[in-house]
Amino acid sequence: MAKCDEGYLCDVCGQPVERLFESDLYLRYVIGMLDPEVLHTTPERHIKCNPALAQFINDERFATIECTGDFDKRNLDPGFVKSREELVTRGYVRLRELARLDLPIVDYPLPEFRGKVW
Repeated sequence: MAKCDEGYLCDVCGQPVERLFESDLYLRYVIGMLDPEVLHTTPERHIKCNPALAQFINDERFATIECTGDFDKRNLDPGFVKSREELVTRGYVRLRELARLDLPIVDYPLPEFRGKVW
């Protein structure tokens, strides 16, 4: 099977990333952490398979994920945690909105990251 026919497989669990709002790759793009020029070359994973980022999502539609070790948000500066929770949660909500919209990929990011110069 051609790679394009396989869909996007999570590089952590190996299962398909079937929906946009499950995508760690697109979440990072939407919140300004990923250059759009590398979207096609960056490995995909489920958001839940990246607990260091997933732990910051506060949305009833997303199961709480805990991250253990050095990157556990309980061990980080409370101000950083608050701002990261706000940003990552907004990004997750944006992914859910994008699933219903027909927009060009350049319009996926949150407003403050659209047109970001890398």
